[in-house]
Amino acid sequence: MVDEAGAMPSDAGWYKMALTRIGLAGLAVMGQNLALNIAEKGFPISVYNRTTSKVDETVQRAKLEGNLPLYGFHDPASFVNSIQKPRVVIMLVKAGAPVDQTIATLAAHLEQGDCIVDGGNEWYENTERREKAMEERGLLYLGMGVSGGEEGARHGPSMMPGGSLEAYQYIEDILLKVSAQVPDSGPCVTYIGKGGSGNFVKMVHNGIEYGDMQLIAEAYDVLKSVGKLTNGELQQVFTEWNKGELLSFLVEITADIFSIKDDQGEGYLVDKVLDKTGMKGTGKWTVQQAAELSVAAPTIEASLDSRFLSGLKDERVAASKIFQGDYSSGETVDKAQLIEDVRKALYASKICSYAQGMNIIKAPRARRRDGASTSASWPGSGRAGASSAPASSTASRRPMTGTVSSPTSSSTPSSRRRSWTGKPHGGGSSASPSTTASAPLACPRVWPTLTPTGGTGFLQTLSRPRGTTSGRTPTRGLTCPAPSTPSGTRSPTRRSKML
Repeated sequence: MVDEAGAMPSDAGWYKMALTRIGLAGLAVMGQNLALNIAEKGFPISVYNRTTSKVDETVQRAKLEGNLPLYGFHDPASFVNSIQKPRVVIMLVKAGAPVDQTIATLAAHLEQGDCIVDGGNEWYENTERREKAMEERGLLYLGMGVSGGEEGARHGPSMMPGGSLEAYQYIEDILLKVSAQVPDSGPCVTYIGKGGSGNFVKMVHNGIEYGDMQLIAEAYDVLKSVGKLTNGELQQVFTEWNKGELLSFLVEITADIFSIKDDQGEGYLVDKVLDKTGMKGTGKWTVQQAAELSVAAPTIEASLDSRFLSGLKDERVAASKIFQGDYSSGETVDKAQLIEDVRKALYASKICSYAQGMNIIKAPRARRRDGASTSASWPGSGRAGASSAPASSTASRRPMTGTVSSPTSSSTPSSRRRSWTGKPHGGGSSASPSTTASAPLACPRVWPTLTPTGGTGFLQTLSRPRGTTSGRTPTRGLTCPAPSTPSGTRSPTRRSKML
């Protein structure tokens, strides 16, 4: 054992300490941060990792961050035996085989009535399989989606536990304290339902986020390419947007992105990030499930298509030489009107993306009768003003309907139709330059295209954590011509260290 002060007692010394309230296995950054969050909230916690240096690192962090009640163990038996009964162990390891391996390691030392919680992004059917296998051994099992990234895990994530209700009740007091706290909504955690419903809801949550990022990327693209806004102007616009109905973590970091200078050259980093991106798979799972359930999710699907297209760098460069064009139409663009139109279109499109996700959740809820609910888990997940619409819908006792038709948001798409579809504000038969630009955000489809956009990798800065190395360009709407200069002819791009 390694105690919170970093000392190393004898191998048998664990029994001399008071038993901890909970354990956590898997000490990559997410696991470390969640363990520190739990300890900081006053719950003594045991931690374990197969790579023992991670245990020592976490114990040292606990010491530096306030001598938190966190205890490290180098072997699984001592780790399990240090936790009070009924024992609860949260796993935060990579999905798939590593989860099964960790379960086998822990289960060898657990007893009837103990509980394992998988906090990773796992395929929900795997969770259901594991829950049944654990039940046969007398163990309880939860699959719990955790949203908020590294910072969220440390200071307050959104959590979506599903599976054994009894297991949830074991740790409800802990989850209520460590989760994000939202004014007027409370803790961002609720018991989602039985089986794999927690992982299913987290999967859809990630799919909605895919759509959100693509919509923001296209809003940026329209303002940059049609409105010719500078990075400084874009920062001001997104900062203002984040004060109103578009308030969200993604809009906040978008504003921050525009201020980051290239520390290895001239200009801004956003203009130099490689225009290719990757993904972890949850967005693809969402689209696959939508198809399986016969639920339309066009915005989420198109955002996934855009990521696929971003990987076709050579093909996009070749296509740009064929489909040449320029945004310049010879007409003056009303910047203020364009900004307002894009803002309204972005909000309305977000509502549609949320509605598509809620409809996916509603389908298995009706067919599987698993009682899935997101009412308390989502309000602080993305800190989005628009997210209050689905949250308020599910928080009520009315049957859950698609967000577009819910009383809280049904008027939004209709009231913003002109900004959304490019209809002129002053009448006439053709759209003005300021409103035509909103077409890429048109509901319900976000239209991707093969054309590159000058070598910027804007979505890369939104979709990848700091220190990662892949990027992509936001796609253009089909109503917009390709740029006259293909991205392949720009100065060489480099991969971002910051974003």
